[in-house]
Amino acid sequence: MTTPDRLYTGHMPRFSVAPMMEWTDRHCRAFHRQLSRHALLYTEMVTTGAVIHGDREHLLGFSDLEHPIACQLGGSDPKDMAVSSRTAADFGYDEVNINVGCPSDRVQSGRFGACLMQEPELVAACVSSMKDAVDIPVTVKCRIGVDDQDPEEALDRMADAVFAAGADALWVHARKAWLKGLSPKENRDIPPLDYGRVLRLKLRFPEKFIGLNGGLQSLDEAEPYLETLDGLMFGRAAYHTPQILGEVDRRLYGASTADMSAWEAVRAHMGYLEEQLSRGVKLAHMTRHMLGLFHGRPGARSWRRILTVEAIKPGAGLEVVEKALAAVSPQDHAAEAAE
Repeated sequence: MTTPDRLYTGHMPRFSVAPMMEWTDRHCRAFHRQLSRHALLYTEMVTTGAVIHGDREHLLGFSDLEHPIACQLGGSDPKDMAVSSRTAADFGYDEVNINVGCPSDRVQSGRFGACLMQEPELVAACVSSMKDAVDIPVTVKCRIGVDDQDPEEALDRMADAVFAAGADALWVHARKAWLKGLSPKENRDIPPLDYGRVLRLKLRFPEKFIGLNGGLQSLDEAEPYLETLDGLMFGRAAYHTPQILGEVDRRLYGASTADMSAWEAVRAHMGYLEEQLSRGVKLAHMTRHMLGLFHGRPGARSWRRILTVEAIKPGAGLEVVEKALAAVSPQDHAAEAAE
């Protein structure tokens, strides 16, 4: 189990929601926070070029309710990574993370993401530069290897390098990435999972924070890995079935409060939705992250249909969410109220 000397910051990232492009924006994170007070939330990957030259408020702005929150950066120039890290720290992020896992053509051409598995010394230089620039934790998220690399050697070299440079944690997506021949989507499914490789890495670094990512679908499946590893990072399962997060505080953080139900989460989120609507944010931009909330429950199809069809209409407001919530089975409402 995780012990205090292996915690790398004031928050305890036994559970985190993975950074996912076009998904984990500020509205997604605000919704996820209604379900779990303690889960560590990540931004989408933001490139150093965008941070340095772009609209920083648009790229990095977030609500205070989202803490604890980490900013994931894409880049490989140590100086640019340091500047971007300082910017993230100034915005109030609790952690900054280096992307060494994304396999898209875009990141390869920019010399960041999964291709950096081939350059552990460069990643270490980025870690060192960032550690000098900020007081918040600097972490790395990587694969177990790319292309024809031997995962035993490749992951060890990466871990050796970044921990020697002062990295506070290493999150490992337990698949290889194939930079040629597979699309980013295929790279999330086709390369086989190898959780054993991550467990073996932990044996080499018993006092370092090492977290597991990749293919985790349920807390029942994943929680046993915390007997050895320090954290669990859920991606698509957390997004498509977000009610998983409602159990996290009790099961992984020892909270004495009852699990947050889907019904209660929607009610708690209404204030945020109302505030954002008053600022001109379109309802659909927020509710698209809520579609999977009642997955597998009576009325889930109606919930998704109403939010999908009616939230895009001009002037759509909270009445759409109320209507969608009313379409969920009354029996389900009663069951949740009794929990």
